[in-house]
Amino acid sequence: MTPTLRDPTKSPEEPAESQSAGEDNDRERANQSDPSCDTILLQADPWKPCQRSRATVKEWLLRLRSCLGTVCGMEWYGYAALGISMAVLSFLVDLSVTKLLRAHQWLYLKLEGNGLLQFFCWTLYPACLCAAASSFTDNICPFSTGSGIPEVRTMLAGIEMPHYLSLTNLFTKLVALVCTLAAGSTIFLGKVGPFVHLSTIVGAYFSNLCTLIQGNKKERAAGEMLVVAAAVGVASCFGAPISGVLFSVEVMCSHFALRHYCPCFFSAACGALMFRLLSVWSGDGETPQALFKTNFPSSLPFYPLEIILFALLGLLCGAVSCCYLFCHRRVLRFTKTNPFLVKALTTEKGLYSGVVALFLASLTFPPSAGQYMASKLTMKQLLTSLLDSRQWSSQSHNASVQPGPDPLLEWSSSGSPVLSLAVFLLVKVWMMVLAWTLPLPTGYFMPVFVYGAALGRLFGEGAAYVSSTALTSSQQWASVNPGGYALAGAAAFSGAVTHTLSPALLALELTGQFSHALPVLLATLLANAVARSGHRPSFYDALSIGKRLPHLPSLVKASPRLPFTPIGQVLGSRSVQLQKVAGPAEVQHAVNTSTDQQIPVVDSHESQIVLGFVLRSELLMFLRHCETDGVTQTLEKHLDEVCCIHPNSVLLSPHNTVQEAHGILSLLGVQTLCVADRGRLVGVITWPEMKRILEDLAKEI
Repeated sequence: MTPTLRDPTKSPEEPAESQSAGEDNDRERANQSDPSCDTILLQADPWKPCQRSRATVKEWLLRLRSCLGTVCGMEWYGYAALGISMAVLSFLVDLSVTKLLRAHQWLYLKLEGNGLLQFFCWTLYPACLCAAASSFTDNICPFSTGSGIPEVRTMLAGIEMPHYLSLTNLFTKLVALVCTLAAGSTIFLGKVGPFVHLSTIVGAYFSNLCTLIQGNKKERAAGEMLVVAAAVGVASCFGAPISGVLFSVEVMCSHFALRHYCPCFFSAACGALMFRLLSVWSGDGETPQALFKTNFPSSLPFYPLEIILFALLGLLCGAVSCCYLFCHRRVLRFTKTNPFLVKALTTEKGLYSGVVALFLASLTFPPSAGQYMASKLTMKQLLTSLLDSRQWSSQSHNASVQPGPDPLLEWSSSGSPVLSLAVFLLVKVWMMVLAWTLPLPTGYFMPVFVYGAALGRLFGEGAAYVSSTALTSSQQWASVNPGGYALAGAAAFSGAVTHTLSPALLALELTGQFSHALPVLLATLLANAVARSGHRPSFYDALSIGKRLPHLPSLVKASPRLPFTPIGQVLGSRSVQLQKVAGPAEVQHAVNTSTDQQIPVVDSHESQIVLGFVLRSELLMFLRHCETDGVTQTLEKHLDEVCCIHPNSVLLSPHNTVQEAHGILSLLGVQTLCVADRGRLVGVITWPEMKRILEDLAKEI
């Protein structure tokens, strides 16, 4: 709605001046719409080089914009460009990481026969990469460390955090992420979270570009682009558009609008298609297909009675996730309270990252403890081997020699694959918690997904062994597929840790095994039921609480009573207000002391009866007219005679809770809410004020 403003400077004696001003405005609008005028203006500047070429290029660009605008809005081109650009970025990151990992493996194999040099190669390579990445982020942009998902959730909830959307953050996080992923499965970190953050940064700039091209300002369009970017971040990592949109709904947004569905699916589909096409063009496949190839039997994927086993697996994953989240919260609290760790994570981030990475790499050295954890396999190879449909316990180890490490041989290097799985599960759980204290750009979803696959694989191997030896004498249960349990375990455990159901769909999209949709969804639902019991915070909620971010849904999980605090108890000092008969001096004081776009208007300072609010732009125009007219004429005019006082759509009571105020700000999309007691103004709630309130509540936890 365009605010109406009565101009007190217009008088009947100035028709010629008004007419000339109107002609100037018409001429300016005509110049903006007519490409030929741009050509004349460009050619009129004698100092600019290539005048005719510049005019021709600009003319064609304007024609292209008009042609594209007739098909659909410019924001849809921005959605497509966002998905394609993030897919290309994801592919380039994977390509760079693959090259670095191959270089590490080549150097390690070249040193075969010298155990000491192999040990130094295995440990110093990831330690140096992690130390370099941590020092780089600390010196260039400290905000680029961590996952980025808690910060993105906070921004999507309405809190402004512009330093997390800078190009410096984009460059720093991208370079450091490549170094972190190149450390391999030794550090056991992923890229989903950082890519959601990177996608949000790129989406913010595409939103600004679309706004610039369209020539208007649309805050709603900017918010839509950030929501779309969250879905694109997941879709560009795995080529999974549907689960990417569901992830955006579940994890990122506390209030997901229906108008976001089509843009999210469109952009995620563009990103997923481009990511898979790039894989085909690079020679990884002949056609776009699932990222992780599986060979599950299609005639009889699972027996009906196995549904009970999948349900038990879901309960097991939920119980293990509760233990894991408890350990994670304890470690986060320890890193925030221990003086030595606080100093190390504040002043010596590079040294801390290098020492921790060196310790983790020493534990996974293949000739020692690493042989019990298949430490030579990369993250992708680990998941591919765990999804194998063969029963490892009954396999004969006379497989033909293949180039590169054979997954089954890596798991059976200790003598028994089941023993390796058990050691992997016992050791990796605390190694993950320790690795996640590193001040690096890291993703937490993929390690949890692989760990859940290992847990499901161990459960499936046990079920296959028992069914083939003890339970039946016939061959009815002889073909139990342990890979199906690994698939269900990956979805159930990662869903329980994040308190989401999108991993169930992601597991199906990654493998293409939709025949296991029912058991995977059942296991994920039961695991979520166990993990959500007791009102426990999820993994991302714990990160938000640990960083003291003003994210209300996370605070609700940590302390259910805090959001129900009356808004009157947490209001700050009384905000700037104007009375309806305010003069230029009072208006000037309000403009100088307040940065709010909406300033409340009361009947008088004595009564404090709320009348509405006035826009800051109208106040500035009012002052501009006052300077033009002079003091003598201005004294006769008051605020209500010149500016339009807009009525308040919603008035809050001091007894309303913080959660109610936050919900109204988010759903209505307003910038200011007046708090009134029996019609009298008590205070004003804006997004900066809400941020301060939530930060104060976070400190109490």
